[in-house]
Amino acid sequence: MEKINENIRDIQIGDLVRAEVRSGQYAGELIELIGPRAIVKVLAVLKHPEQGDLHHPYDPDVPMFHERRALSYTEKTTVPLRDISRFTGTVPDYKESLRAAAEAEIAALDRLQRWAAKGLEQMRQLQQEYK
Repeated sequence: MEKINENIRDIQIGDLVRAEVRSGQYAGELIELIGPRAIVKVLAVLKHPEQGDLHHPYDPDVPMFHERRALSYTEKTTVPLRDISRFTGTVPDYKESLRAAAEAEIAALDRLQRWAAKGLEQMRQLQQEYK
């Protein structure tokens, strides 16, 4: 079996890995090496990709607000070696992991929205005191 460079700690072709791809995280199987990159076959979604412009996070007024879908089951994706680590544990069912990741992302966005509303309310109160 072909080994990946040492900073990936002896991960080999066929091993389960955690891969970070465009703000999402996936469990998958390492299937090929191409120079400083690897091809990973997606088996589960660990974190759903974020929506919007990654270069302008939390800015809803960008020219193009990107929709990012999670990678599909068994989809093969190219990942820089620096974005791969060993996956430990049991790989969850893809559909269940996709649902859980989407629910977690929705909950995080809802929490952020509630935080922003509360912060805006407090800032408006402070603004009145500053007059």
